[in-house]
Amino acid sequence: MSTRFLGWPPAVLATLITVALVVSELTDAGQRRWWAARPLTTDTVAGLLVLLITVLIVNQLLIRRQNKQRAHAVAAQAAIMAAQAARSAEAVSAVLDGSGDRDAASDGFRTYMLMLLTGAPVLINDPIARHFLEQAQYLGGQMARILAAIAKSPKGAAVPGDGLQDAVRQLQSAAAPLLQLLTPAMRDAINGIGQTAEE
Repeated sequence: MSTRFLGWPPAVLATLITVALVVSELTDAGQRRWWAARPLTTDTVAGLLVLLITVLIVNQLLIRRQNKQRAHAVAAQAAIMAAQAARSAEAVSAVLDGSGDRDAASDGFRTYMLMLLTGAPVLINDPIARHFLEQAQYLGGQMARILAAIAKSPKGAAVPGDGLQDAVRQLQSAAAPLLQLLTPAMRDAINGIGQTAEE
């Protein structure tokens, strides 16, 4: 069972108990007399049931609100990581085809891996975000493999870059459900951060 539904069964149970007591009082004259003869007990039970229902429902609404805010924070983190991943993969691809700077690609890769390490605790709890994290790690592995091969190869030797673009596509596909939670303005702002940093 999902954690977001864990608090609803007690709220429903308290509501059902309250409804059952009301119905039984209305239909059973003996029980009605029993409750009428004990006003303090009646008021205490009624007050506790109303308080219990109120607290449980308010708690669930607060949890729902917190989950929604958390989902937006996770989506923003994923968008930032996806933008850095695209820039890093582009820099590594440029080194592969001979038009890029190896040091710049290494710096971009290090930045991406640091983002991956710091963002992992935020992404690990949600299944969709965890899938994104797995794809981000896979892309990081591909870039590390390529950069290591470039460092070991003699100058001018070709290094196979197969798998890099496929890993980027898989990451973008995994990021899509998370990015849907963000407004277009927020996505543009996140993309703008990376472009400003590069200038």
